[in-house]
Amino acid sequence: MKYVLVTGGVVSGLGKGVTASSVGVVLKACGLRVTSIKIDPYLNTDAGTMSPFEHGEVFVLDDGGEVDLDLGNYERFLDVRLTKNNNITTGKIYQSVLEKERKGDYLGKTVQVVPHITDAIKNWIESVAVIPVDGKEGPADVCVIELGGTVGPDNFCLIHVSLIPVLGVVGEQKTKPTQHSVRELRALGLTPHLLACRSAQPLLENTKEKLSQFCHVPNQNAHHSILKQLNLLSIAAPPNLQAWTKRAETYDNLKNSVRIAMVGKYVGLADSYLSVVKALLHACIACSLKPSIDWIAASDLEDESAKLTPKDHAAAWETLRNAECVLVPGGFGDRGVGGMILAAKYARENNIPYLGICLGMQISVIEFARSVLGLKRANSNEFDSETPNPVVIFMPEGSRTHMGSTMRLGSRRTLFQTPDCVTSKLYGDYFYIPVDQSGGSYGHKVIIPPFGAAFCPATCRQLVDLRYRNAEYVDERHRHRYEVNPEAIGVLEEAGLKFVGKDETGKRMEILELYSLSVVCHVTKLDLKFFCFLRYPQILELPSHPFYVGVQFHPEFKSRPGRPSALFLGLILAATKQLEAYLNTHQNGC
Repeated sequence: MKYVLVTGGVVSGLGKGVTASSVGVVLKACGLRVTSIKIDPYLNTDAGTMSPFEHGEVFVLDDGGEVDLDLGNYERFLDVRLTKNNNITTGKIYQSVLEKERKGDYLGKTVQVVPHITDAIKNWIESVAVIPVDGKEGPADVCVIELGGTVGPDNFCLIHVSLIPVLGVVGEQKTKPTQHSVRELRALGLTPHLLACRSAQPLLENTKEKLSQFCHVPNQNAHHSILKQLNLLSIAAPPNLQAWTKRAETYDNLKNSVRIAMVGKYVGLADSYLSVVKALLHACIACSLKPSIDWIAASDLEDESAKLTPKDHAAAWETLRNAECVLVPGGFGDRGVGGMILAAKYARENNIPYLGICLGMQISVIEFARSVLGLKRANSNEFDSETPNPVVIFMPEGSRTHMGSTMRLGSRRTLFQTPDCVTSKLYGDYFYIPVDQSGGSYGHKVIIPPFGAAFCPATCRQLVDLRYRNAEYVDERHRHRYEVNPEAIGVLEEAGLKFVGKDETGKRMEILELYSLSVVCHVTKLDLKFFCFLRYPQILELPSHPFYVGVQFHPEFKSRPGRPSALFLGLILAATKQLEAYLNTHQNGC
């Protein structure tokens, strides 16, 4: 196994994660298999209990791991599926060592930082690095580590990310901070092989020469130097970055944009919704658009804000009214919930495309219960434990005493209940019937060229028939401890909400769409005689609406460049009035 270590200096937030991801992309473009590890110094076992304001979003993996947002960058850049063990924290290491000590694994020895903690870090890296994450068998060729330890000189390349500030009117680029950072790194026994320098302007040649001279790092071609240091030049191919180059050029040449209202709780820090922002970018590029995200603090939409901060209140509503679509992402706690409910109501009543994710789906249920069913005190137990109409409740298997890793986490399968619902159509794909076969083969998705016949990517055979099928199920990642009350589903569906997806047990539903509102119910309390036996909604749709969908899962975590999330794509298509044509084209074939 070869290792690339990425460290940082001078200040935090320089982009070590993006640097590590970019290095991985270049190595993968050279034909190498790449995996990634992130090492965080905090004592938390994982990122699950951290505030989004302090640490950005919590990224969720297939295995339920709640990890640093940089692992989301790794997955998006490298198109891999990592595990919770790919995120190492000081807390995890100490926990594992102490558990071994309690079991007597150290045979009575005094447990110390050296060698027991350092050995645990090394062993963790070596064991995780060989786990395949790209769907193939066998270990990767290179493991890119953000922060971390050292191994043998022929298997190790260290990249140091640093800041080159630009000072003064003349824009002088200062190298002293980077020189001091490299000096401190050497004091720890680590010498960088490459410098990745971040600056407000491209580095001047004399700046590069000064860095090379005083930091003892040659000015060099990045990918060639990494391969040479890792002794991989003989097996690596020239980097093929055509797909990435095309994406960048496509984005740079886009002229039109779409206005998206993001109504959330943590809008003060964009990294709190990093995966949502990236998913919107992927979907917009697929529609030849640039995303124009208007951040709206949900609390600014509330009536109380009109009294306390009237300018913010007016600006928030003006922004919402000018948006072409509305997105309400996940979150915890009651702050801003009233504003989210108002945003969902505005989108529903004015036929503005709406996507509610996790909390956003629950918000749409609360709003519908209040506005359509007339249950004015309908609420979630999370926000009002005494509500007489709890349309959202605490999940029975959740813990009320422990916060970490006690939610419904990780990849879960959702089965579509309605084959012609919008969500099923968006998640659908093409299948083919080869020339020499009478039956269809469903093993591969089809690559469809702009002109000419379609070919099977596995066999390169020409296809005699090409058909589109709606999805029967979808696997998405979850992170929640509250859900729609199963006892409220019947009355909600009677009034027009349609729960079109449920889990494999048949107990939980995960997708909701808004159907025709020709039948409007007004009730004073939840009436058991209206209840449907279908339980635990997970997908919601409003079919009478151009696009009003709520999902209990987080589709943003699996969106990829060139392969956008189906629901985000649907939102953008609906916002630009292209959704119906898109669905008709796919339903009727190429």
